[in-house]
Parts: sequence; C-alpha cells; structure tokens
Amino acid sequence: MKIVFAIILIFHGVLHFLGFIKAFAFFEIPQLSQNFSKPEGLLWLAVALAFIVTGILFLLKNNLWFWIAIATVIVSQILIIINWQDAKFGSIANLIVLIVALLATASWNFQKQYKQDVSQSFKSVTFSEEIISEKDIQHLPIPVQKYLKYAGVLGKPKIRTVKAIFKGEMREKGKDWFRFTSEQYNYLEEPTRLFFLKANFKGMPTQGYHCYKDGKASMLIKLLSVFPVVNIKEPEMFKTETVTFLNDMCLFAPAALIDERIAWQILENNSVKAIFRNGKISISAVLYFNETGQLINFISEDRVDVNSNRNVPFSTPVTQYGLRNGYNLPIAADAVWHFPEGNFVYGKFYLQDVRYNLKISD
Repeated sequence: MKIVFAIILIFHGVLHFLGFIKAFAFFEIPQLSQNFSKPEGLLWLAVALAFIVTGILFLLKNNLWFWIAIATVIVSQILIIINWQDAKFGSIANLIVLIVALLATASWNFQKQYKQDVSQSFKSVTFSEEIISEKDIQHLPIPVQKYLKYAGVLGKPKIRTVKAIFKGEMREKGKDWFRFTSEQYNYLEEPTRLFFLKANFKGMPTQGYHCYKDGKASMLIKLLSVFPVVNIKEPEMFKTETVTFLNDMCLFAPAALIDERIAWQILENNSVKAIFRNGKISISAVLYFNETGQLINFISEDRVDVNSNRNVPFSTPVTQYGLRNGYNLPIAADAVWHFPEGNFVYGKFYLQDVRYNLKISD
C-alpha cells in the first residue's frame, strides 16, 4: 500500500505538468480546452514538483512529507476549481492524498507525547562506568546467578537505560490475531517504562501508548491515531504495569536483577520468588529456570486484565533464546492469561533489538 500511495503522489504530480505545458504552449494538449496564463502555468509546475518531492519524502519516511502534502493539495485544488471542466477528476487524487496526510499528521501528533516523555526521562538518569562483577550477584539466589552468567552480564556495564524493539502478534478473546511492532524505553534508576505500539487492526492503522512513570500508569489506544478505543488511567494500572516492568527486567534486561529493590525468596525445583517494590507498590512473581540456567517462565498474580477488569494470573513462557547485542536473551515469549476457564495466549513477542545505557533517545 505504501508503494501504491507513493505512485499516486508522483503520478498526480506528473499530471500537473500538463498545465505548465499548456500555459507555455510547448505543444498542443487536446484534452485541455481552457487557456492557462503563464503565471498560472508556473503554479501548475510548482505543484507538480511539490507532489513529486512529497512522494520521495514519503518513501524516505521523512515527516516533512505530510505537511508539504497538505499545503500542496490546497493549491492544487484551487487550480482544479479554477479549471474545473478540464481538471475536476484531479479532486479524487487530492482527496486521497489529503486523507492519508491528515492521518499521518494525527499519528505524528500522537507519537509526539511519547517522544517528549522519552527525552524528558533521560534528564533524570545518572550514568556510571561500573562493571558487573561476581560480588554484585553474590546476594542473588543460585538459579538467578546462573541465569545472569548464562545471559553474559558479568564484565559488562551496570545498566541504567534500555531500548527494546519488538515484533509480534496480539489478540483479544474471540478475535483474530493482529500483527504489531513496538518500541520502548525503560529507565531503571527511577522506574519508568514508555511503550509505543503500532498495529494494523482489521486493516486499519492503530497505535497505542503505555506510560509508566512518576507513580502513575496509563494506556491509550487510538484507531487511525484519531479515535480513542482504550483510555485507561485507573490506579490499578500502576500495579499492573509494575509487574510488566519487572517482567521486562527479567526477560531482556537481566543485568538489572541486581537491583536492591528486589527481594528474593528461594523456592524449590529451580524456582525463586522476586518481590519488587516501587514506592508504595509491591508486586511479586515466581521465576522458573532450567538446568542450563535459562529463565523459562515468569508468573505473577498481581496483574489485572483490562478487558475483564479481573485480577488474573499472568505468565510469559519463553519459547526461544538468541544472541542480542552480546547477551544471551529470551528472544521469543508468549503472554498468557490464566483464566479460571482456561489459559489464553493473548500475545506473542519477538525481540528484534535491545540496547543499553543510551544517553539520549535514538
């Protein structure tokens, strides 16, 4: 669809050259019965070039494209109205371009708050050059120590910030899977999780922003980046997102598990209980490991399913490990609700990239 839209932009621009050619009488164009003045012809030329530039910027994913497109459509439509008899069908292309450009503007505006929060959060980060050593993990249960060694955190820097990119699939009960991509930033010093999702839901672009910061949590999902379909800010969200924050630490930022805000209880069969406190909120999860040292599951009973508004056990069984940025990490995991009526896999997450200790958004 992106290629089709780019072709529409460029082809629509090429058609505007006809007005320029007609005005300067370079050759006869029988399809154009009206006479165009030379100043008007220059306007047709400018619009033609603007549409072509817009198409190129669109393909290059440069956000200037939609601002230029909106301005160009306005001038184009004025020219079409003036020469309605010959150019009226150009209004169809203008309408298509205008709709797509306005949706892109809405998407940019929605993402702007996320990007502002990301930039603001970096200002409170304190960086150091400390390296994780055996001494840093001695207080941890043996299965956790083994996991950190397997992941390869020893000899690497203590982490303060994390950026992760995911692809995957999600669904609601009784509905089909839909694909998504996501980008998120986690800040460890002052627990913060900023998660932005892009999806295609039933053929319609959908975006979502989860913000966990300053003792608050919210989730806003917009259809076409315009129409809110989920907008949750209840206090219960903070506890739920605290579980998610701990889950992130366990799965793709294991070096963060040396955090003193985590209390540990040793269980049996290569499992431990992690109790994480953020302010007045305390949550827990049971972590399961195999003999190799891999974390194979994370289960917590402190998360609320926002669709049913029920407190439901939640787990993320790991399905694959791989190397990411020098660490052996879980790169594929399911997200599962354990309802009384049966387990429901609502998400499949595939880690594409993870970067640590970024000092500015990238």
